[in-house]
Amino acid sequence: QEIRERVMRALEIVHLQGLENRMPSQLSGGQQQRVALARAIVAEPKMLLLDEPLSNLDAKLREAMRFELKEIQRRLGITVVYVTHDQAEAMAMSDRIIVMNKGVIEQVAPPAEIYDRPQTRFVADFVGLVNFLEAKVESADGTIRIGDDLVLKVQLPPGSHQRVLAAVRPEHIRISREGSGVGTVRGTVKRRYYLGDQVDYFVETSGGELRVHANPLEAQFNEGDPVVLHIGHAFAFPL
Repeated sequence: QEIRERVMRALEIVHLQGLENRMPSQLSGGQQQRVALARAIVAEPKMLLLDEPLSNLDAKLREAMRFELKEIQRRLGITVVYVTHDQAEAMAMSDRIIVMNKGVIEQVAPPAEIYDRPQTRFVADFVGLVNFLEAKVESADGTIRIGDDLVLKVQLPPGSHQRVLAAVRPEHIRISREGSGVGTVRGTVKRRYYLGDQVDYFVETSGGELRVHANPLEAQFNEGDPVVLHIGHAFAFPL
């Protein structure tokens, strides 16, 4: 009786009640993943290890299952260690992320901190997209210069540095036709890619090429157009 009660409760948690007599071949990919999860939670573990559990699902089903797994974890109130190479999966599901490089922990932090305040160049490059540009340190208050005309304020890495590696996320750059001041730089659109929900521009500046994510309804530029980039946030690492 206890076994049946636990089985039925596990099936209810993963939304498979009424399907307990189905054969595996009669279940969809998402349902088969839920069966595997039910088998794991029926023993009422205090901790659950999931190793790439959604890797074989198509993109839409994988996205739906992310939120479903997170909701199940909240309902059970247990710790889940979730191993994944999918950055979006890690960001969407985690309370804390461990970023590892060749078996060494580079950073442990909540998703927003990992993304917005990476502690190492590896973390910045591994999680999300980033533009890297060499910069000259102009003052100890964090003023740096990239190329001839781009001046930014950043938090400098510990130690004394004459040059640093500046890092800028593509979504932290706004593209327009005019502008001036700190954090702005003129450039030329070299390549343009329409991706539906965004347009990616690759803009050549005096300090190097920058990739920019833009709203297709707000920014419409063609290859060869002169533009001004407005950088809202940047961070720096030692060279």
